[in-house]
Amino acid sequence: MQFHELEAFIALADTLNFARAAEIVHVSPSAFSRMVQRVEEELGVQLVIRDTRRTMLTEAGDAFLDFARDSIHRRDDLRLRLGKNDDKLHGILRMYASVTACYSILPRFVKALSVEQPDLRLSVESGDPAEATPAVQEGRAEIAVDAIPDTDLQGLKYYSITKSPLVFVAEKTGKYAAALQDCYKPEILFSSVPLILPKIGLARERYDKWVRLMNIKPQIAAETEGNEAAFALARLDLGVGLVPRIILENSPFADGLVIYDAGSFLGHYDIGFVMKPDTRKQFLYDTLTTLIERTYK
Repeated sequence: MQFHELEAFIALADTLNFARAAEIVHVSPSAFSRMVQRVEEELGVQLVIRDTRRTMLTEAGDAFLDFARDSIHRRDDLRLRLGKNDDKLHGILRMYASVTACYSILPRFVKALSVEQPDLRLSVESGDPAEATPAVQEGRAEIAVDAIPDTDLQGLKYYSITKSPLVFVAEKTGKYAAALQDCYKPEILFSSVPLILPKIGLARERYDKWVRLMNIKPQIAAETEGNEAAFALARLDLGVGLVPRIILENSPFADGLVIYDAGSFLGHYDIGFVMKPDTRKQFLYDTLTTLIERTYK
């Protein structure tokens, strides 16, 4: 059994889709299916149930997934430690960051990392910001950029680097721009104007809590995965979007929007890095912690 087969199985477990998993590991769907079949034959058990409607792991598949993740983690840890006999890191550092984080938070971190750890290669998975912390929890990344939750998650360490208020945005020449004049009365906005909201994540949790408290029945025009989609739909005049201000500060399209602070009832994003300390990678986490503190002090 080879490492690329373990990585292929992890990709399948993460996507539960043979075609998408094959794309992730850069092989054809037929070659990917043969790879999984070879692993099953070597182990003598069925790892995956696949029919026309769904793909799911068997009980043996769940157990093998734990083995595969642990093996890949140990390999990566070994890569980080091997190399020159110095205090430098070597190998691959896996990071999760949203598109917003890639252009607003990461440039300073990546620049500092390349100077201080030139032998370390960065592998960045990008997607919905709500998936940042789960990526660390599930072992898909050693470090992620995320909005720090209101309550601590056991076993994770957060390092705050900046704060960004939540704001309402609407197309400047659109039909909803005038509605933002009533933002000092959010109950009016929420009950009379269609909103574009994140499907999951910290902003949505706060929003849902507030409307329950105020007993409001809002109009929801769209639910998005990621802030950039909410931003784009607001530009199309589909409604009023709720986004962190930081994405507007780094966007060339902000001039076309009316922007108002969401107010204290939704608070702000406390943005930072999240890691899950592991004694097997203590040198890595100590090094990253020092780098973060020095870069964003």
